[in-house]
Amino acid sequence: MDRDEADRALARLEAEHEAIETSLLALQDHAGRRLLEGAELTGTTKDRWTVAERSIALLWTYFDSYTAALHGARETRARRRWPSRDDLVELTETLRGRGVTVAGAAGPAAPGSPALLSEHLTLAELVARMNELYASSLDMVVTADAVWSALPARIDLLAAELRRTLSLAHSVGVRPGEHPAGDDLESITHELATLRAQVVSDPLAFWRPAAGSSAPGGGRPDTERYDRAALALEEVRREIEAVLYVRQDSEQRLLRLRDVLSRADRTLTEARSARGEVLAKIAASEVPAVSGPLTALQERLSTAAEYRRHAQWHRLSPLLESLERDAEDELLRARESLTAVTAPLAVRAELRGRLDAYKAKVARHGMAEDPVLIERYDTARRMLWSAPCDLRVAEEAVLRYQRAAAEILVPRGPGPADRGAGA
Repeated sequence: MDRDEADRALARLEAEHEAIETSLLALQDHAGRRLLEGAELTGTTKDRWTVAERSIALLWTYFDSYTAALHGARETRARRRWPSRDDLVELTETLRGRGVTVAGAAGPAAPGSPALLSEHLTLAELVARMNELYASSLDMVVTADAVWSALPARIDLLAAELRRTLSLAHSVGVRPGEHPAGDDLESITHELATLRAQVVSDPLAFWRPAAGSSAPGGGRPDTERYDRAALALEEVRREIEAVLYVRQDSEQRLLRLRDVLSRADRTLTEARSARGEVLAKIAASEVPAVSGPLTALQERLSTAAEYRRHAQWHRLSPLLESLERDAEDELLRARESLTAVTAPLAVRAELRGRLDAYKAKVARHGMAEDPVLIERYDTARRMLWSAPCDLRVAEEAVLRYQRAAAEILVPRGPGPADRGAGA
């Protein structure tokens, strides 16, 4: 190299040296590295940190060699303002040749062979090795720090929420072995404790690298187990709130249940009474059977009242929910049963109303004394007001009366005499 080339190379290497030193100091002071040094590591993190520690130590060894070579080059250049040929040869060898000696950097040359005492590298080769070691070490440190920054704090917040939920659960009698929610809370407590211990000791096991990313720390923390625990706790919390709601409103809900069951029972009693009336008054009619008293529901209601007296809210909650559904269903079935049973009576009432309506219409037109209408009206009325009433025959009689009334009420055109008088 000539003098200008040597000066430019020295300036570039000095800037590179400053950048490398800044990066190494930043790695040395990185919070993740300090945490890794003081942590009780296990699993993948322990294995990778063992490698990373050796890499960081080797980085400083390489950097010391780089610094020594650069310092020697500076001294050579500082001897004279105009360097001699020997100075330029020495500078060229230091800056471009294999003039950097690294003691014990390569380790064993092969299995069973003695360790190399030193290795000769160019400054470019030395920088390439430092870049590779720095990238792998920084990736490991940044990844561990990212997991530690994200997961333990979130687990602690969830654990605090878990403690509040446990307190509420105990206040309403939800305990392990007595209620499924109590078992779930115990399981979540164990899972969070295990998860936190594993995250602290082996953070790299909870890291998902980003596909195709080569940047240090490319990826994100794996929160799948945390998310499952959070979802399970939310479901339990909603169940505990339902139990608390039961404790606050159980008396009103029991009163409403008694009212619904009472209405259903009265409706069924009315349906049974109506069925007897239909069987006595309506002939040739299929009348559905009516179910008996709501004994099973009444017994469950008594059990619910017993749970409330003994403050067994965790058992009362699901029982009240199922009772409310079943009671409403039973009231609906009772109403449908009453409607089905009284349908023949409704048909008879409709036929009676239709017959009387046509009679009134005939009377308004002055045709009430028509013998055909009187005879057909009496026949239909006798069928509808007699017991048992055959609805099919009675309906045919009403239809005959309707047709006769319609024929009489149709206006007739004027005869020949009327037309002549009119003229």
